[in-house]
Amino acid sequence: HVSPHLSGPEHWHKDFPIAKGERQSPVNIDTKTAKHDPSLKPLCLCYEQPTSRRILNNGHSFNVEFDDSQDTAALKGGPLDGTYRLIQFHFHWGSSDGQGSEHTVDKTTYAAELHLVHWNTKYKDFGKAVEQPDGLAVLGIFLKIGSANPGLQKVLDMLDSIKTKGKSSDFTGFDPRGLLPKNLDYWTYPGSLTTPPLLECVTWIVLKEPISVSSEQMSKFRQLNFNFEGEPEELMVDNWRPAQPLKNRQIKASFK
Repeated sequence: HVSPHLSGPEHWHKDFPIAKGERQSPVNIDTKTAKHDPSLKPLCLCYEQPTSRRILNNGHSFNVEFDDSQDTAALKGGPLDGTYRLIQFHFHWGSSDGQGSEHTVDKTTYAAELHLVHWNTKYKDFGKAVEQPDGLAVLGIFLKIGSANPGLQKVLDMLDSIKTKGKSSDFTGFDPRGLLPKNLDYWTYPGSLTTPPLLECVTWIVLKEPISVSSEQMSKFRQLNFNFEGEPEELMVDNWRPAQPLKNRQIKASFK
């Protein structure tokens, strides 16, 4: 008996043929073949007044959602043209500290990966943006085991209230700037969503410098459930998609 979410990544192509597409994510970042591109601009994480709204267990991760009705938290610069608005962030993590990230660097995995999801304001809304090849920009940040991360603790403290699928809680006043590393050097490549419908609408921007997380903090993630309340408990672990073939793509680096 395979539970529904575990009829996972290896079966998605049956329902979502694009799973075998030309620009799927995540990928392994091979640092030797990633090419420094001097025309890449610095990133502007213009998170002036991010307005967090709520936190939600959606059955494959949890999302911290933001008010995206105006440009109060935007991503610009880097490989991007125009302004991309922050709509949500979420994490992917493992059943142990040795795995969990979706992207890998020279085949090395991290304990978790944070995804800050932004949509291109030249489109009407998020729903229209995901239908476009330049619709989304996702900022990926690796979490590496080390000292406890104070910027993350407020999020972790909310997880007890959204243990099961479909549960949500008000979560206002959270500043995602507390989750960013100091150095914003990045790799970038054209890719896709890493969960169904796997649409090929994402400009990926993966930061080279990880943020820290303690083992104890990681164990909090693993207390969440994939299941609805009242169903048999299935711990939310290993909600990452493995690296996909790079095919005809070039990963560019903002740094030498």
